[in-house]
Amino acid sequence: MTQLLISVTSVAEAEIALEHGADFIDLKDPTKGALGALPLATIHEVVAYVNNQNQYGKRLTSATIGDLPMQAELILEHVVALTKTKVDIIKIGFFETDDYQPCLDTLKTIAQNDVKLIAVLFAEYQYPASLISAIKAAGFYGVMLDTSHKNGATFLDYFSEKPMQLFAKDVHTQGLLFGLAGSLTLQHVAIVKTINPSYVGFRGGVCVQNQRNLSLSAEKIKAIRKAM
Repeated sequence: MTQLLISVTSVAEAEIALEHGADFIDLKDPTKGALGALPLATIHEVVAYVNNQNQYGKRLTSATIGDLPMQAELILEHVVALTKTKVDIIKIGFFETDDYQPCLDTLKTIAQNDVKLIAVLFAEYQYPASLISAIKAAGFYGVMLDTSHKNGATFLDYFSEKPMQLFAKDVHTQGLLFGLAGSLTLQHVAIVKTINPSYVGFRGGVCVQNQRNLSLSAEKIKAIRKAM
């Protein structure tokens, strides 16, 4: 069954997301880009809060390292810092570069130490055909398809149904967790379900006026939870 990821910025937002059916609590700062990073202190606070909400059962937490260039040592530094917050999953944006292998090689060691890493790919970019298998070989936990430009476009603006299903199949065949996100709203849930991702992520689509920088809407989260 596809799970629901809600991106939050605070304990107050995490409380709303949990109360209305989120399976994943994702931590990022929507004012700082596609994968803007929250302060480590905030991440630690929200992770501790989520882990103490036993009435909901186990809920996973994830956090982004920020919109960083594909520089291996810089990314590693931020990943190591995030591990100290006890977040369950660390998301790394695969922004455009000529060669992803140096970053994958550097992160392989930390992935082997049971740190769950998710590679966030962007629908607007063209990636090497071998990248998914290389991500698997580096020990990553999953792959997520998101959008880099938060202008209302979704993966549906870049992928027709068949290529999207082939992409999803490639990720699933590698045994990786597969997530979908990027300006999704209630109206996209039906088609997203046909692709069968492991989880689907929302921020703007569950905010007031569908604006990712505004506050969460409990009613929108409930509606999406019901539709899923």
